[in-house]
Amino acid sequence: MTAPTRKQMHLAAHFPGVNNTTVWTDPRSKSQIDFSSFEHLARTAERGRFDFFFLAEGLRLREHNGRIHDLDVVGRPESLTVLSALAAVTDRLGLAATVNATFNEPYELARRLATLDHASDGRAAWNVVTSSDAFTGENFRRGGYLDRADRYTRAAEFVATARELWDTWTPDGTPRPFRHQGRHFTIEGEFTVPRSPQGHPVVIQAGDSPEGREFAASAADVIFTRHGTLEAGRTFYSDVKARLAKYGRQPDDLKIMPGVTFVLGDSDAEAQERAAEIRRQQISPQNAILALEQVWGRDLSSYDPDGPLPEIDPDPDSGLVQGRVRIGDPLAVAARWRALSEAKGLSIRQTVIETTGRQSFIGSPETVASELVEFVSTDAADGFILVPHLTPGGLDDFVDRVVPLLQERGAFRSEYTGSTLRSHLGLADPVGKD
Repeated sequence: MTAPTRKQMHLAAHFPGVNNTTVWTDPRSKSQIDFSSFEHLARTAERGRFDFFFLAEGLRLREHNGRIHDLDVVGRPESLTVLSALAAVTDRLGLAATVNATFNEPYELARRLATLDHASDGRAAWNVVTSSDAFTGENFRRGGYLDRADRYTRAAEFVATARELWDTWTPDGTPRPFRHQGRHFTIEGEFTVPRSPQGHPVVIQAGDSPEGREFAASAADVIFTRHGTLEAGRTFYSDVKARLAKYGRQPDDLKIMPGVTFVLGDSDAEAQERAAEIRRQQISPQNAILALEQVWGRDLSSYDPDGPLPEIDPDPDSGLVQGRVRIGDPLAVAARWRALSEAKGLSIRQTVIETTGRQSFIGSPETVASELVEFVSTDAADGFILVPHLTPGGLDDFVDRVVPLLQERGAFRSEYTGSTLRSHLGLADPVGKD
């Protein structure tokens, strides 16, 4: 056995919805809403000694050209309900729910998260997300009132208020009244749930914007991010970790865990062939046109996916796609795609495949294990949130073939050493907890 690496890796499993990451047409792909699917992926993650299981959230079905986008998510259960059920069929795995800070209130959400932390014996986590678009807001009484500039100020106050509520119960079980008066919330009363096993459920933040990075540095325990190369990872890691000191925090107080995909093969060449085939499955001819329309903001249904890119420019103010973030500056993206297409002689579909590739780590188990270790040991990440392309069995090969190699190299735990998610992540208990 080789000597342990300098840093221990953290691993989490993401349950993907039906989108252009998932190959939902594969015969092995099962239901996105049956509990058996959630249970299979969670049990696999726990068998692999992962830190936590991660659920995303969708508050409105995406629309394309005024219709429900039927190649995307068409249904997603409420996360905390699913995780409460998973608490009964897992023992050590952390349970992370994505819950929107724009369309919830601190008192009620703090109760639900504290309840999950009790039910799971200290394994609850909250992935804090925000929303400023009126399209999502139409499903809620307040509509889309929240200015984009205010979304993180509300989220920061939301997290701080939730922690105030959790801290109103002393470690010896004594409740105290609370009173919070701020820009977004003015509440007072008594919190009904006793202090939970972790004191504070783990807080995760997702986002790469400057505002998101600052919010993570000030308030989060984990940041869920995306960066495609080793050098980009190191740059992001250094930037975010450097922001912690101003908030009186140490580098280990925030774990940086990018969302990544993987494709395994018996050899690197076989893995590359499989990855290419998976991308062709993910980007069907219809999906290629839809991806193009997301950038161009125009109805391009008359274009041949095996033909050249449109000569017309994108419409930067289009409302053709609703509920999905557009891919950067449409004009700049279109220019890059055209340059690539012309240089390599690529069709629309081939261009979309090459520019929206999602496989982060491709190779034999040995190759993938080595690359993961390099990211962590050279401070490009503290760990990874794995997003398989198949649900629910897409994590099985990784756990069976890659995790043992990471364990042999001393890069990842062989057994859980603690019972709470905070202990898995090496996070200190909040002040005031025994």
